[in-house]
Amino acid sequence: MSVLESADPAIFDAISKEVARQNDGFELIASENFVSRAVLEAMGTPLTNKYAEGLPGKRYYGGCQFVDIAEELARERAKELFGCDWVNVQPHSGASANAAVYLTLLKPGDTFLGLDLSHGGHLTHGSPVNFSGILYHAEYYGVEAEGEMAGRIDMNRVREKAKEIQPKMISIGASAYSRDFDYEAFRSIADEVDAFLWMDMAHTAGLIAAGLLNDPLPHCHVVSTTTHKTLRGPRAGMILVGKDYENSFGKVAPKSGRIKMMSELFDSAVFPGIQGGPLMHVIASKAVAFGEALKPEFNSYAAQVIENATVMADEFVNLGYSVVSGGTDNHLCLIDLRSKGLTGKEAEAALQGAEITVNKNMVPFDDQSPFVTSGIRLGTPAMTTRGFGPDEFKSVVSLIDDVLTEATNADVQEKVRVEVSRMCQHFPLYDFVVA
Repeated sequence: MSVLESADPAIFDAISKEVARQNDGFELIASENFVSRAVLEAMGTPLTNKYAEGLPGKRYYGGCQFVDIAEELARERAKELFGCDWVNVQPHSGASANAAVYLTLLKPGDTFLGLDLSHGGHLTHGSPVNFSGILYHAEYYGVEAEGEMAGRIDMNRVREKAKEIQPKMISIGASAYSRDFDYEAFRSIADEVDAFLWMDMAHTAGLIAAGLLNDPLPHCHVVSTTTHKTLRGPRAGMILVGKDYENSFGKVAPKSGRIKMMSELFDSAVFPGIQGGPLMHVIASKAVAFGEALKPEFNSYAAQVIENATVMADEFVNLGYSVVSGGTDNHLCLIDLRSKGLTGKEAEAALQGAEITVNKNMVPFDDQSPFVTSGIRLGTPAMTTRGFGPDEFKSVVSLIDDVLTEATNADVQEKVRVEVSRMCQHFPLYDFVVA
């Protein structure tokens, strides 16, 4: 990066420090991962220069013959990866993909039913400060407070809520829910109330692609995702349909009069509905990541992600921490710190002092504000990419416990930071990004 270093030393310095932070610390934010060198290289190409509104072969600009190749590769690889009829790889983010889903299936003011944000849901599933809660009427289901279903979704309650409010759409998916979803049961409920069923698999897409979690595509009318997180691609989004079908809105093709397929409506919702030119360098990078995910090694990686998360959750339980729902089926666990006398904000800051990066997070039935919270969320995708296995994650939990036991002790943080650095040196990450 010698050209950048000379042209813009301030930006080069910021990048250098961020690379050092990633190299030298534990990255435990559940929504983050480390991409390969090939994915990075695809992003840093002159494809960023090309405007390419439309779809491959149907662009509004000339000169798209080569970016068409990149996008078609991304689409075909994604369809193979998830076994689906149709994908759109153009959304700039998961939130963009979700916005296109809303635009297609709902009208402003329509009611939909989603997982409560404070129970593990996502901002774009009805938060009052997000477009999803501003433009549409959001109602919520949640997890149980106690009993054998504590911390889990009771599908009987979801059915009761759906019958009560009669939503036009039911959304599934979460950012801090550690259990798998029963898509067949959700579809049964959606059919009972004549609602669309949408799954946002942003967090679990890589685990679903590897066949390690239940597959939403046979049951949902539409599925959206990010392409980073467990899928280990660039930061972006995607929309998928398992088996394409005719739309139920009566929308027809203007010349032939045929009923349009739902895939066509979703395509139009992405462009021109919510965004303009796609990011062709990022789409090429997605193609690289999807190609990597189609290799057998990715399935082994995904299995290790889940094993590491299970070990991590069990270790926290053994140390007396309250793990929401008692464990995990996927890549993350949510820790309720109220029994430890700590807030999520305090824990996040203390761990940051030891170069252990987590995020504060609301827990079900939280009595703190979203800016403070009573919990922390931890995930295994990034450090599993780095090479950590069960033994390393046992050490990770032990080090976290050391810090949180004396959360204001700077000496403990420094001692742990030295051990974190030592472990990271055994699993080198990016020695090539900054020359």
